[in-house]
Amino acid sequence: METDKVTIKIPRVLYNNLKEIISDTGFSSVNEFIVYCMRDIAASGKITEDDKLTHDEISLIKQRLKKLGYIE
Repeated sequence: METDKVTIKIPRVLYNNLKEIISDTGFSSVNEFIVYCMRDIAASGKITEDDKLTHDEISLIKQRLKKLGYIE
């Protein structure tokens, strides 16, 4: 039985970073790692109001993404 799949696009820089991160782990590909992460998040259930990020958390994430070169 064939499973339906879709393509999700991510920035090449992120893909390359993930590829480095998973080297020498049990993951055979970036795709396998991403699916593992997404299943873990999906298994936790729906996102509630309590799960929303604060303004400070969003600012910190943006700063990190800028330092990594993902956003300007």
